[in-house]
Amino acid sequence: MLETLRNAWKVEDLRKKLIFTLLMIVVFRLGAAIPVPFLDKQAIQAALEGTNLGIMDFLNMLTGQGFSNPSIFSMSIYPYITASIIIQLLTIAIPYLEELSKEGEEGKKKIARFTKIGAVFIAIVQAVATSQAFFKQGIVAQGTLENIVLIMTMVAGTMILVWIGELITERGVGNGISLIILIGIISGLPGLAISWTQQMLAGVLNPVKVILFAILAILITAWVVMIAEGQRKIPVQYAKRVVGRKMYGGQATHLPVKVNMAGVMPVIFASSLLSLPQILTLFISNEGATNFITEYLTLNGTAGVWIYSILQILLIILFAYFYTAIQFNTVEYAKNLQQQGGFIPGIRPGRSTGDYLQRVSNRITFIGAISLAILATLPLLLSLIFNLGVRFGGTSILIVVGVIIETVKQIEAQLMMRHYKGFLR
Repeated sequence: MLETLRNAWKVEDLRKKLIFTLLMIVVFRLGAAIPVPFLDKQAIQAALEGTNLGIMDFLNMLTGQGFSNPSIFSMSIYPYITASIIIQLLTIAIPYLEELSKEGEEGKKKIARFTKIGAVFIAIVQAVATSQAFFKQGIVAQGTLENIVLIMTMVAGTMILVWIGELITERGVGNGISLIILIGIISGLPGLAISWTQQMLAGVLNPVKVILFAILAILITAWVVMIAEGQRKIPVQYAKRVVGRKMYGGQATHLPVKVNMAGVMPVIFASSLLSLPQILTLFISNEGATNFITEYLTLNGTAGVWIYSILQILLIILFAYFYTAIQFNTVEYAKNLQQQGGFIPGIRPGRSTGDYLQRVSNRITFIGAISLAILATLPLLLSLIFNLGVRFGGTSILIVVGVIIETVKQIEAQLMMRHYKGFLR
């Protein structure tokens, strides 16, 4: 990876893209320090310190400390991501959206426009909910106009981040939206390292625990890389055919079926569902219901640790199969393969090929789903065992590693393109 970055820095065009990407990241981090108007940050921090909800640590981790330190980027780009997921699911159910997805670049632009419109509406709802649930103790706005300004500032912050992400994708390196998520997650690591150092110097934290946890984190990261890069190569042969005086086909290739085709989406879906009861406690005043949810449905309760972990594992496996079925339509792929004169050796074209691909996909997805479930749950359990207070869980590691791998691959692809251009001259 370091060699790839070094080689990219030597190419003037790529160097400009890297510098542009870094500048946009700096803008993102500067924006994260601009406070939301009509909010008392100290009052909010004092109120949040009194809550014992794991959801706060989870949301803080995803938004780059946007909840403990309220800023115009407090909601990050997650309303846009939610809108993207909804539009993607509706593409399967609504024929018009399905047709747009097959129309190439123009269709993608229209779908992107629908996604942005949906993101604005979701951002408004989320801004109202966030201000009333998490920031309620610190709101100093008086009158309707000031409250509207507060909410619209948070919505505008989200859409500015979407714009920055698109700029990075177009003029920088990597996927801008993914890089913003990555920076938001790792922005909390320096503070965590400082906290650990202070605790070790004060004799509160045993250094051996930190070293053991660091070793386990490195092993988990290596496991994430293996899962992200793992794939099953299914051989595909194309029949020879004569068109005029030329012969086409006859090539032997392979179909790569990734172990983790769903990526981190099952973990995000599962985490979102499991966070709903915790968010609900912020709106209800029944102390008994709040204590029940905290004890049995969060990581703060003795029984809740195991119940939460088991539910998370089951939901991740369920969503992994669901999302893989959306991403990899075996019937459609088998049909396209047959039309192009391709076949899998030993398997009849058509329905038999579809059934074979489905069997392989189910087996591979099971391995990927189990691995995702373990990776998402293990770091949090280890943190509780070592009593380190880490919320940088498996979800974060999967996102960070996946984004870094994808970004490096894009840089390598651009370097390769320039080598080919050199040969063509």
